[in-house]
Amino acid sequence: MDKDTFLNRKTTLNLKGGLLDLSTPCVMGIVNITPDSFFRESRNATVEQALLKTETLLNEGAKFIDIGGYSSRPGAQEVSIAEEIDRVVPVIAAIHQHFPEAILSIDTFRAAVAKESIAAGAHVINDISGGELDEQMFETVAELAVPYILMHMKGTPQNMHHAPHYENVTLEVVNYLEKKVGQLRKLGIKDIMLDPGFGFAKNQSHNYKLLQEMEDLHILGLPLLVGFSRKAMVHKTLGITPDEALNGTTVLNTIALLKGAKILRVHDVREAQECITLIQKMQQV
Repeated sequence: MDKDTFLNRKTTLNLKGGLLDLSTPCVMGIVNITPDSFFRESRNATVEQALLKTETLLNEGAKFIDIGGYSSRPGAQEVSIAEEIDRVVPVIAAIHQHFPEAILSIDTFRAAVAKESIAAGAHVINDISGGELDEQMFETVAELAVPYILMHMKGTPQNMHHAPHYENVTLEVVNYLEKKVGQLRKLGIKDIMLDPGFGFAKNQSHNYKLLQEMEDLHILGLPLLVGFSRKAMVHKTLGITPDEALNGTTVLNTIALLKGAKILRVHDVREAQECITLIQKMQQV
């Protein structure tokens, strides 16, 4: 178990030559460079579209910009490493040039893509697979000495939705993340954020049980990132479409903040930032 405890959580990241304070929660805005992401409004086909989207997200209050070139929706099609690099690297380089103040995260489970992305100007690696889909990922993170987002998932984007099973979903997620954190620590990686992986290899009951018990993840003493934005756990529960799922997303973001989440990964930054502002106001009274 990491030395950090529930009463002594890590709230800073070594980032861009300084310390980023996460004691106040912040927002990560999504920029997808994919033709098949489940929420069509998040798709950006060109560098110019990605720049305009990034400008909007930053103006609405995003602290992080998360750039991905491989859709991780259930049943997503395979994308080659070369194609993923071709999609994301020009966008990262352009955003880094036009918005040097932005903190850029590369959403990839491939070490080669991560390495090229960091060289192009990204600052954080966001790996949905927890190092499971590329055995070189952890060593690459250690070599690059950048913050790492460790997420829980079983299987791959192509098969993760096929009858996922848990005896105790929260305990299994905690145990998985604890094991992975131990491996990262042995490689000298200190700046780690945890993502429980809502919607990844989890059915609706698993997702809501994990949210209900999310405080249990604080035992690992690391900042928590959550991603509910317009996902099936929102729109399928409500019987609506992803386009109609902003209000439900806001509800779950609010719950997560009350349970200690530090980063909200979203398509809709302004609304997420409003959640943070109102929760902070309540807690300061």
